[in-house]
Amino acid sequence: MTAADPQVPLRQPAARPPKELLSSTSHLLKRLGWTVKDRAVCAFESTGLSPSHYAVLALLEEEPRETQAMIADALGYDRSHLVGLLDELEERDLVERRRDPDDRRRHLVTLTPEGKRALKQLRSVVRRVDDEFFAPLDAEQRETLHALLLVLASHHEPRYGDRS
Repeated sequence: MTAADPQVPLRQPAARPPKELLSSTSHLLKRLGWTVKDRAVCAFESTGLSPSHYAVLALLEEEPRETQAMIADALGYDRSHLVGLLDELEERDLVERRRDPDDRRRHLVTLTPEGKRALKQLRSVVRRVDDEFFAPLDAEQRETLHALLLVLASHHEPRYGDRS
């Protein structure tokens, strides 16, 4: 309660993390990763899809006729988890799975025309999340951050390496 208005409780200042954690780049990266993930999940909610669905659709547009195993490996997804994602995408007619004529044990996955339309919508969601999340940075800072993160990602996960 305040002296001016006894009905309004005093607001406690937000608890701050210790200086040791604020000085840790890996801690900051972890916290920001959680924050942007939460924001992305919320932003995607209205589409009925998730950032994981978006990643699958983006991959299929870039490299069509992928096998389920190749998609899982490229995205770093557990193969059994990918099957569930593909089931959901197929139910919405965003992807199509067919048996590989060369190996009946495998399924080839392709993007449907509806999948291409959904991908366009999801890209606008991603742009909005990026624009809001990185708003404190100017264009040059964003490019620098992206380049540095790509160096780290390619060092720790070779699939993020040079694609030239």
